[in-house]
Amino acid sequence: MTESPEAPVPPGRIVLLTTSHRVAPGLLSWPAWQALHTADRVLCADPEHPQLPYVRDAGVKVAAGTVPHAPELVAECRGGRTVVVIATAEGEPALTDGLARLAGSGREAAMPQLELLPGSYDLPGARLLDVVQVMDRIRAECPWSRVRTHEDLLKYGVEETFELIEAAEEGDRDALREELGDLLLQVVFHARIAQDHPEEPFAVDDIAGGLVEKLVHRHPHVFGDEVAETAQDVQAHYLRRKAQEKNERTSATEGIPLGQPALSLAAKLEARARAAGLEVPVPRGAGVGYELLALAVRATREGVDPEAALRGAARAYRDAIREREARG
Repeated sequence: MTESPEAPVPPGRIVLLTTSHRVAPGLLSWPAWQALHTADRVLCADPEHPQLPYVRDAGVKVAAGTVPHAPELVAECRGGRTVVVIATAEGEPALTDGLARLAGSGREAAMPQLELLPGSYDLPGARLLDVVQVMDRIRAECPWSRVRTHEDLLKYGVEETFELIEAAEEGDRDALREELGDLLLQVVFHARIAQDHPEEPFAVDDIAGGLVEKLVHRHPHVFGDEVAETAQDVQAHYLRRKAQEKNERTSATEGIPLGQPALSLAAKLEARARAAGLEVPVPRGAGVGYELLALAVRATREGVDPEAALRGAARAYRDAIREREARG
C-alpha cells in the first residue's frame, strides 16, 4: 500500500495594520475591523498605542508590548493562521526588514502572505493638524517663540507676503510652495498667540470657522440658490452683494487697510470711489508723492495694477543694473 504524500502546511498570513494619528482613534475601516475580529492573534509593540483601548472595547484581545522577531512570527502563522500586527507610528521597519531577509535566505519553504492594510486614511488637509501640533509645542518650549506678540510678527508677515509675490511672478513652483508654507506659519503662529490672550482668546478653529462662513456667504452660486455659469455672472453677484454692504458703510473708504503698500492703497481708494459713483479730483500739491498718486489713479482707471506695473519695471531696472555690472 502506497502512502499518500503529506499535505503542505498552509503558510498563513501576516496583516500589518496601519492607522493615521490624524484621525480620531477607533475610527477604523470596515476591512480593518474584520481583520481584527477574525485574526488568530493580534499584536502591538506599543502598549500605549491610541487604538488599543477601542480595539479592546470591541472585544479583540491584543498582546501589547512586543512583536516577535520574523522567524517566530512566521512560525506563529503556520497552519493557515492569521496574525494582525497593529503598527506603531513609525511602522514596523525591523519586522518587515526581517521578513524580507528571511524570505531571501531560503530557510523558509513557504513564507506567509504579508498584507498591508490601512485602517484609516488622511483626508485632504490632514497635515494641517500636524502644523497646529508642532506650533503648540514650539510656543510652549521655545524661549523665543513663547514671548512673541502679534506686533512682533507683523514685519515677518509683510516680508513673507512679498516673497510669495516674487515667487508667483517668477513662476518658481518650488519657491511658491515654500513661501506659501512660510505664510501659513504666520497664520498659525498668530492663532497660537491669540489663544493665550487672557480676556479675548480665540484659536485656529475659530479662524477656520469664520473663514468657512465667509466663503459660503460669498459663494451663493455654489452653496445657495443663485446661478452663475460664467466668471462674469460671479462678478455680477459680487457687485450686487457689495452694493448691499455699501449701504451699511459710513464711508466708501471703510475697511481699506492703510498699512498696505502706498501704490496699492492709492489704487484701492480710487477703485472704491469709482464704485461708489464719486467723482473725486486727485489732490494736487508739491512733491513727488502727489505725482505718484496721480500716476496710480490714472493706472487704475486704465485697468492697470500700479503696484504690479512698478514691480515689473523695477525688475527690468534690476536686470539693467546687472548687465552694467557684468560689463565692468
